[in-house]
Amino acid sequence: MKKVVFVVVFALFFACKDSGKSNSQKKNETLEEISGIVDLNGEPVDMSMFIGKKVLVNFWATWCAPCKKEMPDLLEAQKILTKDNYVFLLISDESQAQILEFKKKTNYDFTFLKSTKPTSSLGIYALPTTFVYTEKGEKVDKIIGAVQWNSEKMINKLKNIK
Repeated sequence: MKKVVFVVVFALFFACKDSGKSNSQKKNETLEEISGIVDLNGEPVDMSMFIGKKVLVNFWATWCAPCKKEMPDLLEAQKILTKDNYVFLLISDESQAQILEFKKKTNYDFTFLKSTKPTSSLGIYALPTTFVYTEKGEKVDKIIGAVQWNSEKMINKLKNIK
């Protein structure tokens, strides 16, 4: 009996592990696969409209201390990288009212968007999480956690995205 239980547990463990890998690899591999995004007026945003630009998509929340801590550096990086054909999109799954209040209070000049789906449905389980996309809309990087976005190393890394 112990052998049967062991085999079943062993099989389930590897079946779940393999299933998780394939799902995570398929999540948001292209910019167009990010769906359920609206602007702060509630109008749908077609992410394919950003094809032709390098895109940095930062998933954040108003309650997330690391998210808020990295925003000044992110803002500076946005200013530096604008001439390199970058657009920065900050997406939260919180209410439009919460995002608007945060924007008003901080006066950050970002394109703030709202996800109508929980971030977990997009394969995001920690905040901040940032995806970087090429001008063709292909995901080339996923960064989990706060980053010093305006560091020379990070700016050079982002400038070299092809």
